[in-house]
Amino acid sequence: MTFQNLWTRIRDIGASVTLGLLGLLNVTVCWEDDRLESQMFTSGANSLPYRLLKPKGYESVDEERYPLVIFLHGIGERGTDNRRQLANGVEEFCKDEFRDKHPCFLIVPQCPPNDTWSSIRDPKGPSSFAENPNMPGALVLQLIEATCTEYRIDMDRIYITGISMGGYGTWDLICRQPEMFAAAIPVCGGGDPQQADKLVGLPIWAFHGESDNLIPPNRSRDMVAAIRDAGGEPRYTEHAGVGHDAWTPTYKDPEVLEWLFQQKKGDRR
Repeated sequence: MTFQNLWTRIRDIGASVTLGLLGLLNVTVCWEDDRLESQMFTSGANSLPYRLLKPKGYESVDEERYPLVIFLHGIGERGTDNRRQLANGVEEFCKDEFRDKHPCFLIVPQCPPNDTWSSIRDPKGPSSFAENPNMPGALVLQLIEATCTEYRIDMDRIYITGISMGGYGTWDLICRQPEMFAAAIPVCGGGDPQQADKLVGLPIWAFHGESDNLIPPNRSRDMVAAIRDAGGEPRYTEHAGVGHDAWTPTYKDPEVLEWLFQQKKGDRR
């Protein structure tokens, strides 16, 4: 084994240990709702389990089109059970008062074990995306396209949000296909500031905990600053005194979800 190969192996092990610690800290008792249908998306040799929630009354309406929300979970919820990904944050999108006010499709995919939503694998390592999306990220983009083909989706109102590892995934996917989304809410994640120019026209509201010791707040600050330098106007909220659990105050704030559903691609044309 050459020195370079040895160093690469050590670096990868370090990243895996860091991600593993994040996983242990993110695991909570799983919340579940039977209304979220268990589904499996397959493309070639790869599959992605996901949960699907349809708008209330969808089957009884013939023409109306609905927004689509993609929720990317954190690293502690990876797996194959198609259940763990519901543990953190998803509940707020399923409450009756929310569904009555904002009928929409909700998709919550589950990332395979030992993989991530983004090509950035180490939250404290280099901040640059690979040229191509990794397998789970690519499957999410394909799943969105398949859902838009199968159901009556309002193509001007496709939203994406994610927490921790899912925050990274949110930044990653909107950089790859900014034209697909009407708005994004990345929570305690990070991205590639060198690609900020792609996001100038996309409504983004990023969140982070001021006291986050797992994913440094600078990861969100740097992305927001880079987009602003490129001419964009992203919003950024840093929760004072909050650690890695920035998603709880974020999704519980009714203003956040109200802002999300006000965004339409057509308004930016």
